[in-house]
Amino acid sequence: MTQKIIFAGTPEFAEVSLKALLDAGIRPCAVYTQPDRAAKRGHHLTPTPVKKLALENSLEVRTPENFRDPKDIEEFKALGADLCIVAAYGIILPDEVLNAPRCGCVNIHGSLLPSYRGAAPIQRALLDGCSKTGVTLIKLVHELDAGDMFASAELKIEDSDTSATLFDKLATLGAQLMLKNLGPILAGTLRPVPQDQSRATYAAKLSKDMAPLAFTLNSKKLDLLIRALNPWPVATARLEGTVYKIFKAKALDSGAHADPGAVLGISNEGIEVACAEGSLVLQVIQAPGKGPVNAGSMARSNPDKFRGAHFD
Repeated sequence: MTQKIIFAGTPEFAEVSLKALLDAGIRPCAVYTQPDRAAKRGHHLTPTPVKKLALENSLEVRTPENFRDPKDIEEFKALGADLCIVAAYGIILPDEVLNAPRCGCVNIHGSLLPSYRGAAPIQRALLDGCSKTGVTLIKLVHELDAGDMFASAELKIEDSDTSATLFDKLATLGAQLMLKNLGPILAGTLRPVPQDQSRATYAAKLSKDMAPLAFTLNSKKLDLLIRALNPWPVATARLEGTVYKIFKAKALDSGAHADPGAVLGISNEGIEVACAEGSLVLQVIQAPGKGPVNAGSMARSNPDKFRGAHFD
């Protein structure tokens, strides 16, 4: 492929697409990614996954803080690219950048648009109990995720899926969809179609405030919340002043309970906790300063702490 392609992305989701391009023999003329950030521990500056992969393959890497500096815009335009592929870049591109490549900028978005525009489409689809999700290739415009659609691909959401597993699956699906449609987009033979704006929904960012589990809710809702918050910010439950992270659970149809939060039993499968409707078996939990473990094993090793106890 002789056309000049720019790639813009930051996390692992985008890294998968960049690797797919390289595996297909397509080397971007430049890779844009966010600047190095301080790691959570140690405060050392850490390059993004996309930057690491780009440098390993001797690609030119550019890391503007944003595109408010006219110099950054001019340098982007000077590349004379045919197309810019964007995947989870995390920086808003001004119109001058969006319109610079011959074919514009195409974004790999992690939902079946127009549903779940915004920052957390994968997590919100899971949180809402959707049976399916997917990826959509859109032409980037100034309005958030509102551009015309080139193509989409569906993915069934399994009962065992978490945000982490869906990120991996959709990253692969998005890379495949991008490669399949790259040639027709560059040739101008694939015409995008407008989104139905009346069906648009917004996927707001997750927050740490969502983490505490309220056992006064339905157990199925709590199961969805736990899966959606894995791997971040991770659901939590408080027992006698100790806050445990909850990575995996199972919802049971055990009827209504008068005392939500009460520990109903301990088994090899985990710790069963009463909810207002149904019960929740906590299966993988993490105590402060420890690693994630099987909840049943933890409870059996310290039965006095868990048997007959009550989660807040």
